[in-house]
Amino acid sequence: MYQHVLSATMIGLSCKMIHVEADVSDGMPVFDMVGFLACEVKEAKERVRTALRNSGMPLPPKRITVNLSPADVRKEGAAFDLPIAAAVLSAMGLVPAQALQHTLMIGELGLNGCLQPVRGILPIVMAAQKAGVRRCILPAENVKEGGLVKGIVCIGARDLTGAVKILKGEDRAAKRARDRDQREAAGLPDAPFLEEMSMNPENGAFSEDFSEVAGQEVVKRGAEIAAAGFHNLLLIGPPGAGKTLIARRIPTILPRLTLEESLEISRIYSVAGLLPPEQPLILKRPFRTPHHTITAAALIGGGRNPRPGEVSLAERGVLFLDELTEFQMRTLDLLRQPLEDKEVVIARTGGTYRYPANFMLVAAMNPCKCGYYPDRNKCTCSMREINAYLGRISQPLLDRMDLCVETPPVAYSQLAKGGAGTSSAVMRKRVEEAILRQKRRYQDMPWHFNSELPAKVIRTFCPLGPAEEQVLQNAFEKLNLSVRACHRIIRVARTIADLEGEAHIQRAHIAEAIGYRSIDKKYWS
Repeated sequence: MYQHVLSATMIGLSCKMIHVEADVSDGMPVFDMVGFLACEVKEAKERVRTALRNSGMPLPPKRITVNLSPADVRKEGAAFDLPIAAAVLSAMGLVPAQALQHTLMIGELGLNGCLQPVRGILPIVMAAQKAGVRRCILPAENVKEGGLVKGIVCIGARDLTGAVKILKGEDRAAKRARDRDQREAAGLPDAPFLEEMSMNPENGAFSEDFSEVAGQEVVKRGAEIAAAGFHNLLLIGPPGAGKTLIARRIPTILPRLTLEESLEISRIYSVAGLLPPEQPLILKRPFRTPHHTITAAALIGGGRNPRPGEVSLAERGVLFLDELTEFQMRTLDLLRQPLEDKEVVIARTGGTYRYPANFMLVAAMNPCKCGYYPDRNKCTCSMREINAYLGRISQPLLDRMDLCVETPPVAYSQLAKGGAGTSSAVMRKRVEEAILRQKRRYQDMPWHFNSELPAKVIRTFCPLGPAEEQVLQNAFEKLNLSVRACHRIIRVARTIADLEGEAHIQRAHIAEAIGYRSIDKKYWS
């Protein structure tokens, strides 16, 4: 007897629907599985066979054939255990065939029949909802994650026996889910978990604040400009000046995530297996701080079975690289393409994987090995050592840093005052107002921030008057700027004007933006 059930697999961040077909017939007792399977999927037959026996549903001595189609898509992971077991049980006549219609199943089985949570539930349920699937049967620990998607019923099972009861309509949780589905279809109010989480004011709160930073007003100004336009920021200065302290507080002035952004970030974390089961919706902008010993694959993404890297996990948030010069040059140069294209493309023989990489790069570094250059009273490095140290950062990567801000040592008089500076709440309000102006300006465009403005339309959205053009021309010639650096100055000037509520870029805005580019010329002259 033949039966089939719907399941799914992830290819990068894309979901592919998989039909799990089972045929149970007379013949030599055997359990065959076909369909371009990875070794962990081939091992499913032993997990399924043992789980069925330990759940009181032993397989008969018959010929069992399971096919996972389409056959040209490679299937990986242990998430096909549950649909394979359900398809075999239905082919044996133990589960009604109509119970498998419009139903997607996914989950890993233990040998005792218990269901284990799997990665990628959120994008799979999203794809199932778009495909017209009415319900998903998932491991109980994945139900909250699947429940973030409206318009589809997600039912959790703790073991194989519970999943069979759900299919037979004997489970109370399944009945409650059907009742909730009927209430939503009738337009009756229901409090979705998604809205409860997004409306909770405690979610997204921070324990750090910019008011705790003593002095460094110029650096805080640079951080505010970077946050307002989603610009890349480089902090350079001696050790102990507060570079890391300021960088860690940048998320506190970024605007709150929208619901769409939260779901997008949560989808990436779900595929990476990093989504907390107790709170499966990411409500804070990511702040990723990889160590300088990180490998290229861990930073950009990849591996034997490609996974999202740190640049993708920092989506819509901050990627902070502390001690920038300690990273391998090859690893840092791999950031150049994601910073431009806002995505990572990983090509493998099994297919091409695309991961988003729309992040804000914040980096901190010392100007030399001892950290005190250009203060020659403290610096013990020779010019050759200084040039070799700074030479670890390539010029193309420097060109992609919109703002380079010098972080001077803090005077004791400023330190004695304590945290009396501008608070994160005040800075965030100004940042949100500037971002609102950008959204209005680019409301019909595929970009949202000044930093994303394509070079071909910069002059359209950032027109300069004769005086502003002259200032920019002088800087271009004296500082020997590249075309990319010149465009980034204009984008930063546009953000400064937005912070001040000005409709047009003025000379003061251009001059301030140039000031943030002249710092790197001071060190890399």
